[in-house]
Amino acid sequence: MLSPKKVKFRKQQKGRIKGKATRGTEINFGDVGLKALEPGKITNQQIEAARVAMMRHIKRGGKVFIRIFPDKPITAKPAETRQGKGKGSPVGWCCPVKPGKILYEIKGVDINLAKEALKRASYKLPIKTAIVEKEM
Repeated sequence: MLSPKKVKFRKQQKGRIKGKATRGTEINFGDVGLKALEPGKITNQQIEAARVAMMRHIKRGGKVFIRIFPDKPITAKPAETRQGKGKGSPVGWCCPVKPGKILYEIKGVDINLAKEALKRASYKLPIKTAIVEKEM
């Protein structure tokens, strides 16, 4: 699964995801893409699950481009632990996503097949998405 090799700090504050995406809003590599319609955090497990769903549907044909990377640590305290005693340990990674960001792109397969693969991938993600085609 995706995770950074090295980070400057082990733990980060949650922060808020506000505004629209300014970068990564156009299809650059593929023919069809999956675009985020609402803000949210996508974990590395969700990114991988969506990728596997796409690859299985297009049967190893074509190429899938993942345009997001989980570089924000998620922390959690162990179960049945009292509150206090500091922040929990890092347990995973996520990628904060703003509306308008292209998450995945597919190239090298039939448009209808690519759209169906992206539809299956969208079921694995916790945010609303839309399938967009490259403007010619």
